[in-house]
Amino acid sequence: MQAKPVHKYITLLSLYLAQSVPMSFFSTVLPVIMRMEHYSLTSIGYIQLVKLPWILKFLWAPWVDKSGKTPAGYRKWIVSGELFYAVVIFGITFLDFKVDFGWVVFLMVIAFTASATQDIATDAFAVLILKRQERSVGNSMQSAGSFLGTVAGSGILLVIYYYFGSFYLLLGLVLFILIAVVPVLFYSCEQHPSVEKEGPVVSMRDLPGFFRQEGIGRRIILLTTYYAGIIGVLTMMKPWLVDLGYDMKQIGIMSGVFGASTGVVLALAAGFLIRKIGRRKSLYLFALSGMAASFYFYLLSSDTPSTGEIYLGIALIWGAYAMSSVAVYTISMDIVRPGRSGTDFTIQIVLTHLSSMILAVASGKYTHLFTYRGLFLTEGFISLTVVLLLAYTYRENLRIKNDKIIQNEYTETTD
Repeated sequence: MQAKPVHKYITLLSLYLAQSVPMSFFSTVLPVIMRMEHYSLTSIGYIQLVKLPWILKFLWAPWVDKSGKTPAGYRKWIVSGELFYAVVIFGITFLDFKVDFGWVVFLMVIAFTASATQDIATDAFAVLILKRQERSVGNSMQSAGSFLGTVAGSGILLVIYYYFGSFYLLLGLVLFILIAVVPVLFYSCEQHPSVEKEGPVVSMRDLPGFFRQEGIGRRIILLTTYYAGIIGVLTMMKPWLVDLGYDMKQIGIMSGVFGASTGVVLALAAGFLIRKIGRRKSLYLFALSGMAASFYFYLLSSDTPSTGEIYLGIALIWGAYAMSSVAVYTISMDIVRPGRSGTDFTIQIVLTHLSSMILAVASGKYTHLFTYRGLFLTEGFISLTVVLLLAYTYRENLRIKNDKIIQNEYTETTD
């Protein structure tokens, strides 16, 4: 019996929420709590090490693909990864952050390694259960889950900490993870056939193999540049608001709550829009929205803007980022090789993360040299360049010949 699309979407939303809430908490809220508890800036800096597994996860993606192969196989990885993730976080509840700080960081890295592995399996699971026409909406669940996680992790959990303390906060995280994994346990995987009917066994050689595909250079350029016109604005927006005189609470509401909530809404809308007008037109439209957001911030920085004008800018930049994320996730699913869903999707997303991290770091130095106004103007022109590059970088039929045949056969069996 075929699963209804809504069942697929709910399952994917719950999975991406399960990994995004703890990620948001540990990477954004925990440093705030630590500073409030008078931890040193050096100790707070070490917390950023928890993100490392999410950058390096492509290294063990072939291992997950090798043993996963089918939706049922990937589900085993998802469930075991989530349970292990929950157990490690539960273990952290018994530690004193001040006395056992080294162990806390170590266990957080272990937990995030499990989470990153679960993410590989979840992405591969999504590739296999979603028909091509369902991928845009399915990936809107991924982006919406991420932004919802930001709202919950940056807002709701902070309230729990304020009223109940760290023990109940971490216990709440564990319960949330366990509840979020329930939908995938009841998802019927028997309807989806294996894509490992023939071909070589998945191995580490598949990592360089991805980059040997015909025309892949254009896709790499697209992945590493598509966010370039908005990442700098997103990175420097909070320092800009601080310099305008807004306090931490106001900025948290403006960006962490309003901005992320806008991202949820527009991520969901983007999925349906991509399905209606197609991938190519959507890529152009979302890139243009990023360009409009960057130039809007350039205009705002010419004077002291009103709070209403800033809210509009936040909606524009978060909306552009959310819609762009859905588009990137969707086109990344289109060129995965059979049996290597987790590997190929992970490689593509890691490319976007690495380029975004480099751009984020560079934006600080650039702003120091050329001011916020100079950064926003430059980002606007970078966005324009991205729009012009799309004609060259995006090829909807990008696949190597043999894999194209297998991929089409699999698509036909699931339609």
